[in-house]
Amino acid sequence: MQHGNLDKSWQYTQVDALFKAKTGNDFYIVNDADAAAMGVMEFGIGKNQMGLVITITLGTGIGSGVFFNGQLLSNFELGRMYGRKGDIMEYFAADSARKREEWSFKTWGKRVNFFLTHVENTFNPDLIIIGGGVSKKMEKFEAYLDIQTPIKAAELKNNAGIIGAAIFANKNC
Repeated sequence: MQHGNLDKSWQYTQVDALFKAKTGNDFYIVNDADAAAMGVMEFGIGKNQMGLVITITLGTGIGSGVFFNGQLLSNFELGRMYGRKGDIMEYFAADSARKREEWSFKTWGKRVNFFLTHVENTFNPDLIIIGGGVSKKMEKFEAYLDIQTPIKAAELKNNAGIIGAAIFANKNC
């Protein structure tokens, strides 16, 4: 499957029901960025944060988990928003783009800032949390982030998604 293209055979499939029917075991399906946001909101920097809190994961793509007053708003795909030239944001602001193009953290940080400015202007969040693998390198690009919304690194780093998936499964058992 190419990034950005859906395998049509899986569209509208209730994957959890399919797996349960085939194995007899319960399955729980959650968006990876939603899972990371759950971990951050339950055990990380987002704990007890109210208002609109957006967790942005920067990695192969751009994931986003959105909470409003402690409640998950599922399946936000902010990385799929369009930029000025009609290009998809995650194609030029994900950490994979930085690596692929061999951009400095300064160059890439300015691209992330463009994306975050768009998020800020569109949603007016109370807090943005940066997660994913690049959150452990936040000191290398945070000087190039210039938005009004407070930005914090997810101290759970890549473990946030694993923790969040466990929280999701536990709440659905």
